[in-house]
Amino acid sequence: MRTKDYNFKFSIIISVFNVEQYMDETMASLLNQDIGFEENVQLIMVDDGSQDSSGKKCDEWAKRYPKNIKVVHKQNGGLASAKNAGLPHTDGKY
Repeated sequence: MRTKDYNFKFSIIISVFNVEQYMDETMASLLNQDIGFEENVQLIMVDDGSQDSSGKKCDEWAKRYPKNIKVVHKQNGGLASAKNAGLPHTDGKY
């Protein structure tokens, strides 16, 4: 039985809704972890129909780290809906 090859050790799904003012701090926290963001972490940012510039900020971060960050834009559906929208995009072992 062959096991799946993963591109990343971890996939993190973040639901984003009108949190523009907190996004840079959140990203700084993720990037400063000892695990090695670029080598080991895939980040899926799900813009859940934000009405501020959160979706645009997600796209800006994805441009900085195109290998690691995927952005999903969707209509507002709530936290669970956003997390579920991100699941098909994961490529991490955990």
